[in-house]
Amino acid sequence: MFLNNMMTAAQQVVILYLIVAVGFIADRLHIFGQDTAKRSNDLLFYVITPVVMVQSFINMEFSMQTAKSFVIAFVCMFGTLTVGILLALPFFNKAGKDGAIYKYAVTYGNMGYMALPLCQAMLGSEGVFYCSAGVVAFNILSFTHGIWHMTKGEGKNKFNPKLLILNPGVISVLIGLPLFIFDVQLPDMLNSAITHISNLNTPLAMLFLGTYIANTDIKSMFKEKNIYLVMVLKLVVLPLIMLCIFKLCGVGGAILTACLISASVPSANNTVMFSAKYGKDTGVASKVVAFCSVVSVLTMPVMIALSK
Repeated sequence: MFLNNMMTAAQQVVILYLIVAVGFIADRLHIFGQDTAKRSNDLLFYVITPVVMVQSFINMEFSMQTAKSFVIAFVCMFGTLTVGILLALPFFNKAGKDGAIYKYAVTYGNMGYMALPLCQAMLGSEGVFYCSAGVVAFNILSFTHGIWHMTKGEGKNKFNPKLLILNPGVISVLIGLPLFIFDVQLPDMLNSAITHISNLNTPLAMLFLGTYIANTDIKSMFKEKNIYLVMVLKLVVLPLIMLCIFKLCGVGGAILTACLISASVPSANNTVMFSAKYGKDTGVASKVVAFCSVVSVLTMPVMIALSK
């Protein structure tokens, strides 16, 4: 059963990375480059991914059990991020300004671009529904702790309380939750439009990731010890800790799989975006994200199989 589950998960991960490879090749052939991906990123971040999350609420039938499950998924993912913060604390203190990048990369996983598509592929709308709870937890902490972490020691107060609400993840849930609770049935034409937009999420996210990897100095990436440490903590130690905690707390089924997928995804693309926004080394951030993304092809199938 373990090997079968691992092979099933591996197939889904490989499918995603085949699309990443297309993005990589397209960048090298100057058909679709990183600059274009960056300009298109807002479309994915502010429109397509939120539509995917809203659709997951529409496709779930309301009951007290599903509502309870959503809350459990949120608590699990908030707990995962909290454990990630604590896990990273003892490490990278001698890495200078790059230490903030490494710690952020250990804590925050690629929720929107990797966890959502993979949950969609493995579990369907139910998986996206639970993963959406994780995206909300991610946004709450990344726009509070994440910003504070990237700017601490610089004498700047960058945190804006409005970002707790005015971010794509929370807004999507605020739109989707009433539709879920009141079992609103949208017109077929609107449903079809939502479906078409949602279908863009996985291929675009993976193509963008391919362009980022194509613009990373791959040779030097394998020479930096701190990047290896980030990889081990993010892709192996954190998901194994969370698997034990989830099992001890009695979490199981699709919630467990969705939460473990979310816990085992590689470092978030936000690592690069926040580094650029707050004056950190984007080259280091890109290497971390690219390295963890490549190695996750091997680690994620194992973690997902363990959840089953």
